Amino acid sequence: MHTLRSSSVATLAKAVCKLSPRLKSTAGRPSAPLGSRFLTNPDDVFKHNMWDHVQWTEEDKENARQRIEENSCTQIPLKEQGKFDTDACQYWDKFYGRHQDKFFKDRNWLFLEFPELDQQAVLTTGSMPEKDDAATQTATFPGQHASFRILEVGCGVGNSVFPIINTIKEKDAFLYCCDFSPRAIQLVKDHPDYDDSVCHAFVHDVCEENTSMPFPPRSLDVILTVFVLSSIHPNRIQGVVNRLSTYLKHGGIFLFRDHGRYDFSQVRFKKGRCLSENFYTRGDGTCVYFFTKEEVHDLFSNAGLEEVQNLEDRRLQVNRREKVAMHRVWMQSKYRKLYPPSAP
Repeated sequence: MHTLRSSSVATLAKAVCKLSPRLKSTAGRPSAPLGSRFLTNPDDVFKHNMWDHVQWTEEDKENARQRIEENSCTQIPLKEQGKFDTDACQYWDKFYGRHQDKFFKDRNWLFLEFPELDQQAVLTTGSMPEKDDAATQTATFPGQHASFRILEVGCGVGNSVFPIINTIKEKDAFLYCCDFSPRAIQLVKDHPDYDDSVCHAFVHDVCEENTSMPFPPRSLDVILTVFVLSSIHPNRIQGVVNRLSTYLKHGGIFLFRDHGRYDFSQVRFKKGRCLSENFYTRGDGTCVYFFTKEEVHDLFSNAGLEEVQNLEDRRLQVNRREKVAMHRVWMQSKYRKLYPPSAP
């Protein structure tokens, strides 16, 4: 772990505090989303575990850039890289076998940052996607008669699934969730809150081009990916987003949260773990890519989606017991599927 001496923490806290007044008045950085806990007094840095909307100094950026340059100067040989792509399912299946449902916490923040997951909230904004004719189709599929359908891709053991299920119960909504790890999907189905009347969990690898989903194209109101696309080889990500987008209704929205460039978890990688530029493999064989805002915008725009939100979530995470401060960077974005142009 990259430990900062107390003098470094004090310097960092003062730099953050100098920027705080500007943060509060900047239209592009509202207090919500992405939290509203500002560090205004450097003496308070260890009073909380996380501080929001932290702006970096040029020195911070240069230090991170140098650390990443050092840890990526030696890349894993190409002939050894293939297994991290072809065997990705096995690595993640072993991960869930080892950790079960104890590694990640439930994402109870989802509806605060992504109110689009709540049909009622969407109705109040007047931005409901197009109606579809799925309910009248001859071929039946799970969730066919729901008027509001969500897909979570890479659901793991259900850390987003169950907060969503507990919210959409008794509503005319349905959740699909998939993962390419059979073990993860089984853990979801074994959970006491799993309810197949409002949720359909299934094994699916979104990198496979010729596999079908258990629902037709243009039948989804929302697609959710949380720390998922970063685990896919960078050369495959665009194809994945393109294919997923075909399942959105016109007016439907793609919700994305993932790792950002220069995050502490990228900076702390040791030499010999880099696969390609900004793409690494962890000790357990799972992989991670670190995005920029520009890359995220291009990714979804190239899939024919329109930007609703594209934010860089910079925070200061604090270990109060160890007196350690870490710069965290996450991307949070929303992109909507456009309606086709009206006929003249």
